[in-house]
Amino acid sequence: MAQKITKREQDYSQWYLDVVREAKLAEHSPVRGTMVIRPTGMGLWENMRNALDTMFKETGHENAYFPIFIPKSFLSKEAQHVEGFAKECAVVTHSRLKAVDGGVEVDPDSRLEEELIVRPTSETIIWDTYRNWIQSYRDLPILINQWANVVRWEMRTRLFLRTMEFLWQEGHTAHATREEAVAETKQMLEVYRTFAEEYMAMPVLTGVKTESERFAGAEDTYCIEALMQDGKALQAGTSHFLGQNFAKAFDVTFQDSDGEHKLVWATSWGVSTRLIGGLIMTHSDDSGLVIPPKLAPTQIVIVPIYRNDEQRATVLEYGSALMDELKAEGIRVKLDDRDNYKPGFKFAEHEAQGVPLRIAVGPRDVENNNVELARRDTFEKNIESREGLVPKVKSLLEIIQDDLYKTALKRREELTSIVDSYEEFKKVLDDKGGFIYAHWDGTAETEELIKNETKATIRLIPFGDGEEGTCMVTGKPSKKRVVFARSY
Repeated sequence: MAQKITKREQDYSQWYLDVVREAKLAEHSPVRGTMVIRPTGMGLWENMRNALDTMFKETGHENAYFPIFIPKSFLSKEAQHVEGFAKECAVVTHSRLKAVDGGVEVDPDSRLEEELIVRPTSETIIWDTYRNWIQSYRDLPILINQWANVVRWEMRTRLFLRTMEFLWQEGHTAHATREEAVAETKQMLEVYRTFAEEYMAMPVLTGVKTESERFAGAEDTYCIEALMQDGKALQAGTSHFLGQNFAKAFDVTFQDSDGEHKLVWATSWGVSTRLIGGLIMTHSDDSGLVIPPKLAPTQIVIVPIYRNDEQRATVLEYGSALMDELKAEGIRVKLDDRDNYKPGFKFAEHEAQGVPLRIAVGPRDVENNNVELARRDTFEKNIESREGLVPKVKSLLEIIQDDLYKTALKRREELTSIVDSYEEFKKVLDDKGGFIYAHWDGTAETEELIKNETKATIRLIPFGDGEEGTCMVTGKPSKKRVVFARSY
């Protein structure tokens, strides 16, 4: 029996967990802080992965795979990197167990000479590998991506948004010049923006992180930031210009066309299953999950309605023929022919799982050569003729995709404010949250003060020029407004 989904206005955090549960996306595993991703959640991630993978390959990248275990000494080679990840690392100290009194314990004789780190990110082992791959300018650029899992020892976790182990992709590229590396960093940020807006129907802001919010070991971190329904921001993807920091740490040089040896320039970039959390909080409602059609594991579900075996045979034949037509057009469609569940239960289940379109077919529909068509996002229902139905639903899926983006964009605009004083800033933050554009003096001290007093952080510094002004806290000069928000 399905449990009730808490209303968003009542308890947003519990609503989120209820949606994950009722949509059968994921559940907690026996290991604290980790999750089991269920078929619906995995299907959603696979569609995200496939779309992104195509975009990566269209920009010249190739997939590879690197080990999950990293020698501990590797992390100490880049000072900022080790400082940023030291507290999150899971460490392997022994290589085996031994049986003792019907149980097992760590064999003390199997202690490793050097401990291994379960990868929190792969820069170190990849750059140690690149040292062997790069000798000449002819070997550059290297444009590699890997799909993998990583482990970051988080104690306060929430399904998809922050877990100890999660799935992601991480791109790692090597270039002959600074200009090429910076261009790569910005190009991949644009890939993420395009994916977020065109596939997830999730509008995002783009910009650069402050020094305190940068990736450990980067010279610059670019990001996409999305705004959730509760007015909190979500960092949805990052692209890092690493400069020559990792090339120096791992002695990765190349001989240029003039015979001179130079250090390589680097980037890294990644998104993770956190995107599923972002999708949930951007589009879903009090009835459950809402998924943009481009990413939905099932875009259309056909639910047959019948009272006896004769009706069942007729309705299933009608529904199966329609399913075959839809599949032939590349639509991901499912015929829910389970006999042990009533139509009302099926309707509620598919609503909770966010299937964009539902087609109901009963004996009268077969007789009249029509169907009942229902949109998940608006709950709008109409009787439609079977003739010309396939092109109609294809068009409707595109309309739903576009409408979801427009709705999310309108909400973001309503939750975006421009303030000039610190008092106004705090009032807007408490009253409605959202993105707040305000002047900042550029110092880490003021940034930390605002964070400690309000729990709001600078989500990004927008690209390009902006209006000059004075910092809302100190009154010192500010070159342009930055974007503040409370965040996940």
